[in-house]
Amino acid sequence: MSEANAFLPLFPLGTVLFPGGLLPLRIFELRYLQMIGECHKAGTPFGVVGLMRGAEVRAAGAAPEVFADLGTLATIRHLESPQSGLLVIECVGTERFRILERRQQNNGLWTARTEVLPPEARVPVPDDLLGVADALRQFAETLRQRGGPLPLAEPPDYDDCAWVANRWCELLPLPSEMRQRLLALDSPLVRLELVSDLLAQTRISGQR
Repeated sequence: MSEANAFLPLFPLGTVLFPGGLLPLRIFELRYLQMIGECHKAGTPFGVVGLMRGAEVRAAGAAPEVFADLGTLATIRHLESPQSGLLVIECVGTERFRILERRQQNNGLWTARTEVLPPEARVPVPDDLLGVADALRQFAETLRQRGGPLPLAEPPDYDDCAWVANRWCELLPLPSEMRQRLLALDSPLVRLELVSDLLAQTRISGQR
């Protein structure tokens, strides 16, 4: 069952956030400083939606922002303010949502009445797609050995179609439009199958 929400503050971005994904942000626009401060204080999420047209930073005379109807809730899990007028935050994606009605406030902030989509079912990775999960595991292990930051949600779940597919959707150099289409798929298995095809084209997973 979907759940209708009160008006949710939105953050249109040139990237697509997937459930379970990590999203670091540097906030300096007044509309978002206020929004993030209120969300952090209240412990409530905001919605990340993919920009289809327009810029992330508001500018005088710029074209209006156009963004996708489907996005992902983002929960703030770390916030710091290294200087006045700047917030550095790390968020994690939770549930997907669909916009039912949108409004723009005088300060430029978008809000929307939304419905939260059901959580994606946990589907075990089938045998013919185990190479996709193994390639992700190897990538993570290589980063650990090099001591670099790991851009993957923890704890890992290499046996779950949605978790593996979502992490590859974040890591692969895909156009935002393709990421948005992958996010909109309701079947984690279908998403993983499409990711497998993309990996085979790049030979990342060793498939032929």
